[in-house]
Amino acid sequence: MTPAIKLAKKQGISYQVHQYEHDPANTNFGLEAADALGQDPQQVFKTLLFALNGDPKKLAVAVVPVAGMLDLKSAAKAAGGKKADMADPTIAEKTTGYVVGGISPLGQKKRLPTFVDQSATAFSSICVSAGRRGLEIELSPQDLVKLTQGTFAPIAKI
Repeated sequence: MTPAIKLAKKQGISYQVHQYEHDPANTNFGLEAADALGQDPQQVFKTLLFALNGDPKKLAVAVVPVAGMLDLKSAAKAAGGKKADMADPTIAEKTTGYVVGGISPLGQKKRLPTFVDQSATAFSSICVSAGRRGLEIELSPQDLVKLTQGTFAPIAKI
């Protein structure tokens, strides 16, 4: 059981875990998850870390649909910064305790400001990584924001 699943269980929220066989040759982790689970790529979300104002250690979390991309300008604005860059993968792994392709917005080692794309509110449930490649957790977008102490914001380019 991953820290993400433990957190959801501990908080008593409604969730469902989905598991699939991850193909090590596939580096498009989000679309792989959507395909494997037969889910709409607008309803499966990827977790990305971004650095603010050129400081590689000033990180925030973005949760965007796997069908889209993170709008770095919008993410910086949502986080109260002037500019944003994608976080260094090594720093992202150290900070969250998860490996790239399996980074969950839930149960990270260090709590970071979290922004969930507002498109998530169109669904009763969404899937995000449960903390391991090949493992997704489905929960309501409102529960995700509650568990991460996050905020909905327009941060995706679809």
